[in-house]
Amino acid sequence: MSKKLKRPISASFLFMAKRQIVQLPLPGLTMKTAGSQIIVALDFAEIGLVRNLVAQLDPQRCRLKVGKELFTHAGPTIVSELRMRGFDVFLDLKFHDIPNTVARACQVAADLGVWMVNVHASGGRKMLEAARAALSGERAPLLIAVTVLTSLDVSDLKEIGWSGSVEDNVMRLAELTRGAGLDGVVCSPREVALLRARCGPDFQLVTPGIRPASAAMNDQSRTLTPPQALDAGANYLVIGRPITAAENPLAALAAIESEMTAERVG
Repeated sequence: MSKKLKRPISASFLFMAKRQIVQLPLPGLTMKTAGSQIIVALDFAEIGLVRNLVAQLDPQRCRLKVGKELFTHAGPTIVSELRMRGFDVFLDLKFHDIPNTVARACQVAADLGVWMVNVHASGGRKMLEAARAALSGERAPLLIAVTVLTSLDVSDLKEIGWSGSVEDNVMRLAELTRGAGLDGVVCSPREVALLRARCGPDFQLVTPGIRPASAAMNDQSRTLTPPQALDAGANYLVIGRPITAAENPLAALAAIESEMTAERVG
């Protein structure tokens, strides 16, 4: 009789198996959308600070956003490093160019293994459809569009030649995005309820401008607290300085989680 050789199970295999079990989708969610609703914004460029912060966070409790400043300084390497640490990465570069250029950029982002990537809805239908066509299959990242930057108010829109209110423009661009087949939009939490009613339950709503009750408003003029945004219908909350500038980032994250749970249950 031949004996079956027993191969030792490596620690890395156990770690990956554990992650796969933990990240099984909840009812009504896909593997792309299951997991933490908190996205921590890494809106700074100092690599040492980024590594120190990320070492204090838990990939089971948050995702990470890499924006223009960090990506310009560190390039694709930082995305790979964060993914090696187990984090889902939202590549927030807001592509806005001719359709072919944006499509190719989205393909490159997918090759990096990012979980989510975004474009500007104001790039128009042809650009949005080209981006959508460039990303396909189960391993493709979520593709979302920016409607109106949360720092802009109606006077800013008027100055750049856009008519109507902020909400009018958000709705128009969100409907354009949905019609082009994208997964969702980035929007202010104050537009979430209207978008949820207009675009349905499966349209992903990613909301910056999130501030815990104890935090300052800073430079985003349309804000809500985490539980208020979730109650309005947000899928993901982008939170930066309340976590990244905290003395203890993981404790700050835990406090936000507690605020979300307590206020929604209460």
